[in-house]
Amino acid sequence: MFEAVEELLVEHAALEARLADPSVHADQANARKLAKRYAELTPITRAFRAWRQAGEDIEAARELAAEDSEFLAEVKSGEARREELTEELRLLLVPRDPNDDKDVILEIKAGEGGEESALFAGDLLRMYLRFAERIGWKTELIDSNESDLGGYKDVSVAVKTKGNAEPGQGVWARLKYEGGVHRVQRVPATESQGRIHTSAAGVLVTPEAEEVEVEIVANDLRIDVYRSSGPGGQSVNTTDSAVRITHLPTGIVASCQNEKSQLQNKEQAMRILRSRLLAAAQEEAEREASDARRSQVRTVDRSERIRTYNYPENRISDHRTGFKSYNLDQVLDGELNAVIQSCVDADAAAKLAAAQQN
Repeated sequence: MFEAVEELLVEHAALEARLADPSVHADQANARKLAKRYAELTPITRAFRAWRQAGEDIEAARELAAEDSEFLAEVKSGEARREELTEELRLLLVPRDPNDDKDVILEIKAGEGGEESALFAGDLLRMYLRFAERIGWKTELIDSNESDLGGYKDVSVAVKTKGNAEPGQGVWARLKYEGGVHRVQRVPATESQGRIHTSAAGVLVTPEAEEVEVEIVANDLRIDVYRSSGPGGQSVNTTDSAVRITHLPTGIVASCQNEKSQLQNKEQAMRILRSRLLAAAQEEAEREASDARRSQVRTVDRSERIRTYNYPENRISDHRTGFKSYNLDQVLDGELNAVIQSCVDADAAAKLAAAQQN
C-alpha cells in the first residue's frame, strides 16, 4: 500500500510544479483537469506525511523511554495515532466512484398513498432544496407535475456544485445514496379521523451527462408533443408545447412541460434523457456500478423502502445503515448531513473490506 502512496506523492509534487507554471493556465480545460487531480491527491499526501511523522515520533519516544520509563506513555499514544492514520490512508486509497464530481438530476415521484404521497413528494423536494442551499449548491427546476392539493405527482430538479468541490463532497458523491423508496408515517391532511397512514414516494438520482458523453442518434428518437396540464385545469397551455422523448433502442422516456416553448421543453427533456442513458450505459458496461443503483426505485412500493420518516415520533430511520435519530423536523429542513454520512461511511467500510480480501 505504501509503495503506491510514494508514487502518488511524486505525482502530487509534479502536479504542483505544473500548476505553478503560468503557461499551463493558457489551456483552461487542461488546467482544470490538473487542478482536479491535484485536489484528489492532496488528502492522501497530507495523511501520508502525518503517518510518516508519527513513525518518527514513536522512534524518538522509544529512545527516550529506554532511559526514562515515563516516555512509554508517549510511545503507546503515538502507536495508537499511527494506527488511526493507517486506517485513514487505507480509506483514502479505496478506488473512488468516477462520477463523484458530477452534478445530478434528482427525480421525485409520488407512489402509494394518492394525494398524501404527492404531498410527501413535495416535502422531500423542499428537504433537498434546503440541503442544497445550506451547502451552497445551485438548483434548477426542470419539470414538475403538481397534484390538486399542492404536492407533486413527479418533479425533476438539477443540482449543481459551484466551482470545484473537495474530493468526496461533490453532488453525486453525497446525493447518490438518496435513490430509493422513502416511506412516511403520519396523519395526512386529508384524514378526518386522526389516524396515522403510511405512504411512499420514490427518489431517483442520476449523474448529469455532458453531450459528449452520450451519443444519441436522431433516428433513434420518437418525439411526441402534447398540451401540458396542471391541477384543477390550471396552467393548461393552448398550444402543444409539452414534449415527450422516447429513446427507441432502450425504451427510456423523458418528458418536460414546465417551459413555455416547445423548444425549451425539448432541451430540458434531452438533459434528462442523456443522464438516464449515461446511467444505463454505465450499468451495462460495469456491473459493479449497478451496486450504487440497486437501492434505487424499481417500484414505488411501501415495502421497498430505504428510509422511514415517522412524524409522530419525530424519527428518521435509514434501513440500509441502521442510522436513527429523533430530529426529523430538522432533517426535513435540510439538515441531511448526518443521515448521508452514515451511508458514506457504510459504503467506504464495504469497499475497504472488499479491497482487503482481494
